[in-house]
Amino acid sequence: MTTIDDTAPDRAADDDRSTVRLEAAGGSPAAAVVDLSGLYAGRHWAARSTGRPFSYRYTAVGDADVTLRRSQISGSIRGLIPVSDDYVVQWLTAGNGIPDVVHDRVPMVDDVPMLFPTAREFVFAYEDYDQRLVHMSRRLVHEVADELFHTGPVPDLGIDHLRTLDPAAVTRWRNSLSLLSRELRVGGVESLLWHTLTRETAAAFLRMYPPTVTALPPAVLLPRRARLRAAVEHVHAHAAEPLTVADVAGAAGLSVRATQEAFQRHIGMTPLRYLQHVRLERVRQELLQADPTTVSVQAIARAWGFAHLGRFSAAYRNAYGEYPRNTLRR
Repeated sequence: MTTIDDTAPDRAADDDRSTVRLEAAGGSPAAAVVDLSGLYAGRHWAARSTGRPFSYRYTAVGDADVTLRRSQISGSIRGLIPVSDDYVVQWLTAGNGIPDVVHDRVPMVDDVPMLFPTAREFVFAYEDYDQRLVHMSRRLVHEVADELFHTGPVPDLGIDHLRTLDPAAVTRWRNSLSLLSRELRVGGVESLLWHTLTRETAAAFLRMYPPTVTALPPAVLLPRRARLRAAVEHVHAHAAEPLTVADVAGAAGLSVRATQEAFQRHIGMTPLRYLQHVRLERVRQELLQADPTTVSVQAIARAWGFAHLGRFSAAYRNAYGEYPRNTLRR
């Protein structure tokens, strides 16, 4: 049995502060696969009994930006979860599980948060467990990341989902969730406090898992350089596309000459050199997340516009102190 309840269906489409409620429960492995895989657009899911009656229950409540969830299964379940628009932090209060049995193979430790992989698909396996999850929208997390770390409009924050967590950051995270849960019961998702607390929760998450992407240059953050910031943000947002200086200038409402001069004066490099710098960072992010058995340095470099592997490797080593092949093998 699965139910979905949006308690404010008449709100405008661009207002994300309507309540989202999800519930799925039952006693059949086949039903669990249908219900739960549907919540994650999952593929190749399978569930089975572990010697006692099989049962499952899954609940979620929140809004489009943050939902607090709980998943319980008496039995085992395994499946593939594709790349998601959500950042998902989860922890177990009972049972056992491995979020990624193909690449990471790192088992869960009770009550210790772990982030699902953020930029690739993964295959999980859990058994006889009680799991808590917090889903946060990419829009919210990236917006708060820009406020805290000046990351700009990037498609991925380069978060290391297996990083060792700072205990103080975990405590702040738990405190933020406690306040958020209380407000969910008292004021609901339409309150101003809920809106404030969801942003504080995203900030607490980013203190546990800080972005590793290159921040916007400090020189562009001054209010009087808003046009230069617009040009730099355009580079970050469209680094995977063919870009010319004219494209960057047009996005900022500047002439080509003014754009070139502003980049050189305040950033210390030309617009196209800065574009290469951003693309090099994107290559590094992909190398850190890629499977070295199926992906090559050359393929990733070419995808980001680097045709000459020798020159690319030299530039990469100058930037990061290691060759790209060493990054891929981590």
